[in-house]
Amino acid sequence: MQCGADTSRGVVLLRSTGDAPCLLGRTWGYDQSSVWVSDGCAAEFATGPAADSAAAEPKAPTYIPNAGFLLFDGSKGQIYFRLFSYGRYLNQRNLDSEYVDGFGNTKTIQRRQDVQLNKFFAPFSGWFLSPKMRYYLYVWSSNPSQGDPAQVVGAGNLTWNFNRFVSVGVGITSLPSVRSTEGQFPYWLGVDDRLIADEFFRGSYTSGVWLKGELHTKVKYHAMFANNLSTLGVSASQLDNRFDTQSYSVQWLPTTGEFGLYGTFGDYDDHQNVATRLALHYTHSLEEKQSQPGTEGIENSQIRLTDGSVIFTPDLFGPGTTINEVDYHMMSVDAGVKYLGVSLEGEVYWRWLRNFTGMNTGFIPNINDTGYQVQASAMAVPKILQLYAGASQVFGEYGDPWEVRGGQNWYFLKDRGVRFNTELIYVNKSPVGYTAYPMPVGAKGPVFHINLEVNF
Repeated sequence: MQCGADTSRGVVLLRSTGDAPCLLGRTWGYDQSSVWVSDGCAAEFATGPAADSAAAEPKAPTYIPNAGFLLFDGSKGQIYFRLFSYGRYLNQRNLDSEYVDGFGNTKTIQRRQDVQLNKFFAPFSGWFLSPKMRYYLYVWSSNPSQGDPAQVVGAGNLTWNFNRFVSVGVGITSLPSVRSTEGQFPYWLGVDDRLIADEFFRGSYTSGVWLKGELHTKVKYHAMFANNLSTLGVSASQLDNRFDTQSYSVQWLPTTGEFGLYGTFGDYDDHQNVATRLALHYTHSLEEKQSQPGTEGIENSQIRLTDGSVIFTPDLFGPGTTINEVDYHMMSVDAGVKYLGVSLEGEVYWRWLRNFTGMNTGFIPNINDTGYQVQASAMAVPKILQLYAGASQVFGEYGDPWEVRGGQNWYFLKDRGVRFNTELIYVNKSPVGYTAYPMPVGAKGPVFHINLEVNF
């Protein structure tokens, strides 16, 4: 939304009137002749002499969900600090001890039972010199991955926000390849655990440049041009020099123009009007073997077959056969509806692997995989107790793995910043897995985990 105004003497936000946070340069801003808001921000603003008067008043510290606490706010900049972490009890002991991959090989599964402070994430964000010049810098650690590549990461990105229609960014961020990489983390139904289809098809965090903004009040876009599908655990010397990864997304929010705080899963926001969304994502990359992260790399997407085999594994398709490069295409369509604390959300995926190059690869046919996920949730007690269930499946030549899961989120402090989560998963031959994920590759059977999450 955009309103005409004389902004020559500045603009001050007097009072936020909506549930979504109002961040200068991100969800609200102004130009020479107007004030704009986006992503559910609603507020009262002052301009001209009123802005001068308001600006002279001392500003109290501000807290914004998922942005954190305002540490500093001055004429030359702003600093927010946020902390996300969770402890997890994980029990995989009832999984089968072995699985057979798509090539007839029997492999052993390491079944875990342990307690971990699973992740620590501490970002600083804000603006410097101009509200248009924004930064997002963080330290991130995955404790179950101690000793693995990229177990501790210092990263971030810089953005110049022209207006609500366009911002330009550079640095590390997630490819907009599926809905869960659009930026609503950690506001998922489960605690830091995607369903297997989403984990199998998605792109990951990588370095690049991007454009994002609004085409219309109810239509948002994101286009990113990047080094590869995943940068974690990959040094610059391992990359090719083609800069040939692209990812695009378009969201349509036809009824209310928003889909909850940051586009979250579930309806903790308790929409009083029906909120809907429909989105399209497309990603393409020429991926080389050298640019693929280690098989135990945290938060990394792997190009795997549907039996969980990494496609670049030597001799995978036969003795003396090694794929060095593959042409990767992936598309997804997601849709969702929310109303009065109830949500139904789903996504369908397609992936095409083409043009394999390497040693003795001429006989390998094109590989086409499809999949879906669906999730439903309800706030059984508004702002306190959420129940949810989900299912997903992947279809391909090397297997058709599937899963079902159910869980609950108890917001015992009546705020989404702290939750106690329990979740039970039954999985049949998981095609994905790593130390920070609740299940290993090939898992068949029940997995149970308990989480205590803090996010401010």
